[in-house]
Amino acid sequence: MMIRRSIGFRARAMVAGALLTACVAVPVAAQDGASILPALKAAVANAVADRSSPGGEPQAAPAAAENPVLTFFKNTELTGFVDTYYSYNFNTPAKACATVGGVAIFNCLHNFDVAHNSFSLNLAELALEKKPTTDSRGGFRIDLDYGSAAGIVAGAEPGGTSLYQNIQQAYVSYLAPTKTGSLQFDFGKFVTPAGNEVIETKDNWNYSRSLLFALAIPYYHMGMRAAYSPNDKVTVTGFLFNGWNNVVDNNTGKSVGVSITGKPSAALAITENYIGGPEIAANNSDWRHLSDTVLTYTATPQVSVALNYDWAKELTSQWQGIAAYLKYQPNAIFSVTPRYEYYKDRDGFTTGASQNLQEFTLTLEFKHKDGVMMRVEYRGDMSNTPYFLKNTIDIVKNQNALTVGWVYAFSSKTP
Repeated sequence: MMIRRSIGFRARAMVAGALLTACVAVPVAAQDGASILPALKAAVANAVADRSSPGGEPQAAPAAAENPVLTFFKNTELTGFVDTYYSYNFNTPAKACATVGGVAIFNCLHNFDVAHNSFSLNLAELALEKKPTTDSRGGFRIDLDYGSAAGIVAGAEPGGTSLYQNIQQAYVSYLAPTKTGSLQFDFGKFVTPAGNEVIETKDNWNYSRSLLFALAIPYYHMGMRAAYSPNDKVTVTGFLFNGWNNVVDNNTGKSVGVSITGKPSAALAITENYIGGPEIAANNSDWRHLSDTVLTYTATPQVSVALNYDWAKELTSQWQGIAAYLKYQPNAIFSVTPRYEYYKDRDGFTTGASQNLQEFTLTLEFKHKDGVMMRVEYRGDMSNTPYFLKNTIDIVKNQNALTVGWVYAFSSKTP
């Protein structure tokens, strides 16, 4: 501190001395008829030059402290969306076929678009995420949800729907130092790796969820995962968690999982998932097994296809199915996506009846550059046995519905 003060004093003294010298020289200059301005300019310039010398170099002013709140949000992404819809079931069911998480299901076997002849709030979500980096290896993510979809997702939660339905994900992350590749650990509640579709409508090709998403696989897990990517073509993830859809475990056993994703090219991606573990309450011996395969291929910038196959077994019960997707997007505003599924619930484990199901969906999407999206969708569900409600008491083999969905999504990282 004393050195800085001495340097500043010497600099000021040099300027003052230069000005004094110039003032003394003024009378002489005046007698010679010269202006005093050049003398003053020269004196000040010499003083500044002396101050810039190594011995008189000033210290830079300390940088202003950065606001910690601004720093937090600069490194954290805020995303969210609002998802609403209107659906009309041409069977005009007079009662619900089921109730899940306090939500009445009128469109049987549909997932989230479950209301008939009603404008409905599917899901509103806010998510905060700080991805770990080599400069800041800690991270987190939390997704806050509200709407009927949140109740359905948490409908089988042993810890209670009302307690956990509003937190879809909540986990902490750590990016480990590695000599090659990337290794990240996550601890907490996270969505399942299985399936081609996700809870957020905006990230799917269709508005309604597939039978495989609704029936064959879990929604979420509570536990830990470790993802290792040796390069940008392969990712291997290991899981250890309570089980299917349970923050609070229903037994003392734990489930395991592994996910392998390969990207042979920029256009092709293949993911194989396995999940196994005890899922029966108070039973650690009998395991449920799930094999899930997802393939996506971008044929051209306008055409993409996807396939999803699931097979699962618990005790003597088995269920399996396949879903095929084709997306045609001629421009950034419009796309059309047909989806076809075949699902076999051999023992009625997932639907309550032994049956073979088929469904066909046709979705038209209209997207605005400012984040607003509308989807118009026709869907037909068919069974080989009477299963769907019609009018008051009839049970028929098919069901047809028309749905219009409106979604607005945003991100703080969007330019």
